[in-house]
Amino acid sequence: MNTQFKKGVLELIVLCCVYKKDRYGYELTLEVSKVVDVNDGTVYPLLKRLTNDHYFDTYLVESNEGPPRKYYHINELGIKRMKELMDSFKIFFESVNEFIKECEICD
Repeated sequence: MNTQFKKGVLELIVLCCVYKKDRYGYELTLEVSKVVDVNDGTVYPLLKRLTNDHYFDTYLVESNEGPPRKYYHINELGIKRMKELMDSFKIFFESVNEFIKECEICD
């Protein structure tokens, strides 16, 4: 997938993943990777920004496999942001898709 396309939808995908279920960083990276190819170095800075922007609340859960895990929980402000991004993305996608249809070459 084109890197610029990925950057444009990554925030929305992360918000949606956490909306479905509270997740810790590595788990979130695995889930997001099902949609777009990402690594920890891409996801963790985004999680930090979304938390600093007050879209996520965090809490720690003890782990049998090492130190406690930081879980991310989307709050009301985050849900509002997710809905705004969804609406914008849908309008953008429909506009681009319609434009592309007009440019398609018939065989």
